[in-house]
Parts: sequence; structure tokens; C-alpha cells
Amino acid sequence: MPDFSLSPEQESLRDLARKFARTEMAPHAAECDRTARFPEEIYRKAFELGLMNLNVPTEYGGSGLGVLDQCLIVEELAYACGGMTTSIIANCLALEPILLGGTPEQKERFLKPFCADYQFASFALTEPSGGSDAGALRTRARREGDHYVLDGEKCFITNAPHASLYTVFATVDPALRHKGVTAFVVPRTTEGVTPGKDEEKMGHRASSTGTVRFDGARVPAANRLGGEGDGFSLAMRTLDQTRTPIGSLATGIAQAALDHAAAYALKRHSFGKPIAEHQAIQIKLANMAQSIHAARLLTWHAAWKIDRGERGTLESSIAKCFASDAALHVADEALQTFGGYGYMKEYPVEKLLRDAKLTQIYEGANEIQRSVIARELLRSYE
Repeated sequence: MPDFSLSPEQESLRDLARKFARTEMAPHAAECDRTARFPEEIYRKAFELGLMNLNVPTEYGGSGLGVLDQCLIVEELAYACGGMTTSIIANCLALEPILLGGTPEQKERFLKPFCADYQFASFALTEPSGGSDAGALRTRARREGDHYVLDGEKCFITNAPHASLYTVFATVDPALRHKGVTAFVVPRTTEGVTPGKDEEKMGHRASSTGTVRFDGARVPAANRLGGEGDGFSLAMRTLDQTRTPIGSLATGIAQAALDHAAAYALKRHSFGKPIAEHQAIQIKLANMAQSIHAARLLTWHAAWKIDRGERGTLESSIAKCFASDAALHVADEALQTFGGYGYMKEYPVEKLLRDAKLTQIYEGANEIQRSVIARELLRSYE
């Protein structure tokens, strides 16, 4: 069994993230959720503390953290606000393809300037015509000399309206399906790149989500990551790396829901005693605690495997799927513990329920995760 005791450095990282989450994020979470405000002053402070660009090596200006270290930070941030956390960690997703598929020259050219200043990058894979079918992209990449011309539209892109850099997946030939998918690094300043408006969302409302259009955008061939047709594999390898912290994000939301429910149950009285003394509520709290412990351990185990240099596809899918399902259930049970008050926006649990739902959808919907889990499992029996 792996040793899950944390090093002094990891304890320090977690304490830093916890202090930032409780003092900078939590006091503004309800207001940002209510108004759908993108709190750049908070994100800038996160950048200054080294809480963005977590996966980028220090030689390029990032924090150079392993996946388990990232998970420790993400859980603490998500405890305060899932939406803010999504925007804070989105750079990790967008920059991972450069880390995995970029040449030394590309890493030097893109990562160093990007990490030197506060800015956002976006991972542009999803399209209006096929969210989960990444092999059916319609965004075209047509070679013209030493450039590619991109035409198409991406949707549901985190931080798209604010990003200065996009990691874009397009196809050189739709008939080739996944074998035609190719990845590019596209600066926002590229002519023909047009970010859309913020989408109005159910949850994660402090995070910005939008479309990006490419209308004849000319991208140098030197900005291509890997060869033509390497993009699908690169996207999947990226998600293998970044999916695990989503399990921690879901766990952070669930832990917050449990803490609110337990505190409320101790002070709310019915039938002459705190509702925490009623067996029905105790069973709810016990089941919630079990789910959170399991989600955290599954996530840490997946992170441990990836940090050891193993693929971790199976483990990361299990962790993300289980933790996000658990988060939604725990948040729902927390709301039920509050009763009618839980349904009111004056109390925090209805926000947690809305925020938990997205964790089942993004970075691979849980239906896709179950397909991945089954595929990886069956391989072991061949």
C-alpha cells in the first residue's frame, strides 16, 4: 500500500491553499455566484501566491508540482468555491498539451512568457456538434505553406473570454476521425480568433465559460504540437493527467457540504433535541462521511500512480467518476438536512449542489468515464 502521510512541504502547501481559500475566496463566493462575477482580483492573488500554473516546471516559471500536490491544493480551494477553483486551475489543463507534446523550443517560447505574468489559457476541444465525441471534430485545419488556417467553433471553454492563449484541437480531415485530430497553440491576438460572451450557467458562476470562433485564423506550423493526427492522443493523455484533480475539486465541495450539514444539525432543534441526535440525520452524516473518505483516497491513489510515472487512466477515471457522483449525493443530502432552509439562497448548500453537478460533466462526462473504466478493466483480462 502507498504511504499517504504528507511531507512537511505538502502540509505547508495545503495550509497555504486553505488560508487563501478561507480568507480570499470564501468571503466573496456567494456574491460572485449571485452576480456571475469573474473576480480577477482574487485570481491575480492566486497567481502571485503560485496557485496557478501548478503543473508547469519551475524552469518555465510554474510551480512544478506533482499531481498529488495539485490535489491537496485543489481540494482546499474548492471547499471555498468550486467556480473560482475551476478558473484558477484551468491553466493546468490548457498548458498540459504543451508539456506533453511540445518540443523544448515550444516550451521555452510559450510557457516562459505565459507564466511570467498573470494571464489565462484555455483548452479548446469541445464543439457544439459533439461534446463527448472528440474524434468527430469539425474545426478544420488546412495547411497553406508554413501556416495552418483554422475555421470552426469551440464551446463550453473555461476562461475563453479572458484567455490570452488557446490550445486548440482541429482536424486536417474529418473523414479520418480521431486520426486527423491535430493540436495547435493559438495566441488570442491571432487575426480571425474571436472569443464569445460569457455563458449563463447553473453553477460555477464565478468561472467564465464561452465560445471561441476561428475564421480563417492563420497559425504558424511551428505552433503545431506533434505531428498531424497526434492531437487526439495528446488530448486523451492530457485528460489522464488533469482528470484526477477534478476528483479533488469534487471532494472539496463534498467536504464543505458535510461540514455545513453537521454544524447545522448540532444547532437545529426538533422534537426537543438537536436534529443531530436523530438517527435519520446521523445515518445521513455517516454515509456522507464515508463517501468523502472514499473519494479522497481514490483520488490520492490515482495521483500517486501518475506521480510514479504510470499511466493512471483507469485510476483517474475511477477517482473522477466516483468523487463527482459522491459530491452531488453529499450536497443533496446536506440540503435535505437543512430542510426548507437548504433550498434558500441565504444558506450555502444550494450553491454546493449546483457546483457539484458540473463535476459529473466536465473533463469527460461520467458516462464516458464508465466506458473508459470498462475498457481499461477488460484489457487486464485479455
